[in-house]
Amino acid sequence: MIKGKDIVIIGMQAWDIEIGSNCKNIATEFAKYNRVIYVNNPLSIIDFFKAKKSEPLEKRKRVVFGKENGLKQVSSNLWEFNPKTVFAPTNRIKQNFIFDRLTRYNAKKLFKEILRALTDLEFKDYILFNDSSMFLGEQLRILLNPSSFIYYIRDNLVNSPFSYWNLHGKRYEALLIKAADVVVTNSIYYTEYARNFNTNSHMVGQGCDVSLFDFKLREIITAKELTAIKGPIIGYVGYLASIRLDIDLLEFIAKSRADWSIVLVGPEDSTFANSNLHSYDNVHFLGAKEGTNLPNYIKGFDVCINPQLMNETTKGNYPRKIDEYLAMGKPVVATKTIAMGYFKDWVFLAETKEDYLLLIEKANKSNSIVLENSRREYALTHSWENNIKKIGHALESTELINLKNKIKC
Repeated sequence: MIKGKDIVIIGMQAWDIEIGSNCKNIATEFAKYNRVIYVNNPLSIIDFFKAKKSEPLEKRKRVVFGKENGLKQVSSNLWEFNPKTVFAPTNRIKQNFIFDRLTRYNAKKLFKEILRALTDLEFKDYILFNDSSMFLGEQLRILLNPSSFIYYIRDNLVNSPFSYWNLHGKRYEALLIKAADVVVTNSIYYTEYARNFNTNSHMVGQGCDVSLFDFKLREIITAKELTAIKGPIIGYVGYLASIRLDIDLLEFIAKSRADWSIVLVGPEDSTFANSNLHSYDNVHFLGAKEGTNLPNYIKGFDVCINPQLMNETTKGNYPRKIDEYLAMGKPVVATKTIAMGYFKDWVFLAETKEDYLLLIEKANKSNSIVLENSRREYALTHSWENNIKKIGHALESTELINLKNKIKC
């Protein structure tokens, strides 16, 4: 466990992001025993010309114009920092030389802002925790010169369909991984990838606040919408994104087993909205729901599924929803990926469409109170507290190795 340290966190997502964030959860957990500053990315020049306004954007503008302090205390040990810096945009630049020059220019400006905040807070001998901030992160690592540098991987950004990352990401992330004192990941796949550049790479699992799904802490009643749907109910909760989920598989299941009800809870992208799935009587799209109500829907499922596509975006991802399903004690059938190997003793893993039919049937028929309780107990071990402990152990083992090497020299 890391205790009594000063920690600087940089990453992809801002503190005031509306959706859940691993990095925010990690920062909050770190702050229980350490002082933490969470650095939001600066505005780009382009942000000032966006027609769509939001309070986070307006807040950053107020900071830039000196109307608001960029350093805000979130809790006793945690600060959010919005720098006054305004970036030159780089995401469309293809030439390495120009991209590198502009990135260094942006990073130096940001470094001066961060240094000002660190001085105000009297941070010293700090740890730098980087949540996949590749481009700025490489320069900030050099400029900040932290006592320890932890690089965190939780997404396959360098092979994503987003050109911003894959254009220069492979080059920059390799540098960061090599330079890190320790690399921590939430997936076996990402650990194997990181070890190509740094042998001191560790799978630390995934934290998940499953208290919302723990029936011992709160009463969870089945959502009323499900009472009118015929069982067995095969359910999925989450964003219905065609880049991640297999529409053909869902259609195959619906067509093959008209006696099953397929219930999909979550917002749809345009591909899902226009898919043939909407033509099946046994497929029910219930739309987006408040996060606090999701357990009520999962409770009404007989079997939970995670019908992922197999591609570069998905095969390494740790699916947090699996923990949520298991925390509810539900039997789960999911596509077999490298990352899902972590759950092989608790989840039915399917490789083909036909596997899905057989395993959903098996999962439903073999379910029992004993199995439900064991699934709950397992999911509850995936807390953010345990996740931070593993990150701490990984760093401590590195520091011990480095100390032994110094003594030998």
